[in-house]
Amino acid sequence: MTFTLPDHWVWDFWFARDGDTHHMYYLQAPTSLGDPDLRHRNATIGHATSTDLRTWTVHGTVLQPSGGEAPDATATWTGSVVREAQTWRMFYTGSRFLDPAAHTNVETVLAASASEPGAWTKDASVVVAADPRWYETLDDGTWHEQAWRDPWVFADPAGEGWHMLVTARVVGDGDRDTGVIGHARSGDLSHWEVRPPLSLPGAGFAHLEVPQLVQIDGRWALIFSCDSAHLAGARTGARGGIWAVALEDPLGPYPVDRAVLVASEKLYSGRITRDAAGRDVMLAFENIGTDGAFVGALSDPLPVRWENDRLVVEEVAA
Repeated sequence: MTFTLPDHWVWDFWFARDGDTHHMYYLQAPTSLGDPDLRHRNATIGHATSTDLRTWTVHGTVLQPSGGEAPDATATWTGSVVREAQTWRMFYTGSRFLDPAAHTNVETVLAASASEPGAWTKDASVVVAADPRWYETLDDGTWHEQAWRDPWVFADPAGEGWHMLVTARVVGDGDRDTGVIGHARSGDLSHWEVRPPLSLPGAGFAHLEVPQLVQIDGRWALIFSCDSAHLAGARTGARGGIWAVALEDPLGPYPVDRAVLVASEKLYSGRITRDAAGRDVMLAFENIGTDGAFVGALSDPLPVRWENDRLVVEEVAA
């Protein structure tokens, strides 16, 4: 059964697994806003649980904006969850809109912690921002936002701390084709060092949203989303949606110039997880309906598999 809320749109989401229970965190905004484009500056983070990825129990809102001059003054956006010992850590995007009438905002990675994955407390000591040595900032005046969002945090495969992937743009002259996967490292999930990007600009993407590093049948892949409107360079005019690229090394570099479309933009923000039978599946939010309007619901699981070096999402035509 598709996950919907009666009075809210839902879109980007991420998972945490605790035994047989899938904890899902999702962006939500009230449909009373009227215009779905307004959802971004009115987003809070909701929580639901399931054992089969199809039937969900909704637990309400777990994180919301702080207001004032806080980095998450306006909205709380996409993130990821990891567990270290007995503590759960959520890394999420704080968004602060500087102009109520324009899409001008600064994005910052923030954190919250919990002893159980349903009751979160913000940790004000964790603030990870774009480093202007490598990444475009709002002060550069070359893009409408300071893109530094959608953190995907994972343990170093060799046990040497933690890595964070971030939706970012490199310093440039305003060229649209400068979207990259930003990178930060930490030894303790509290202190983060921003590093150079793990992908190169010029790959055809103005942004690479909701990145996820995942291992499927023993092979690594990077999953991300980019809609048609934000394709750039040689990809301009092509169809956007959910993209994937096979990786030789989970720590990069990421050859996103070789990324292929695995689902059209009727779906977006694809996340791969493992179901109760141990199968790798993708869920995504239902983005564009047959009438071209925004939908704002989450799909049921879709099986995924490799065909040579290409990741295939079954029952979805690329």
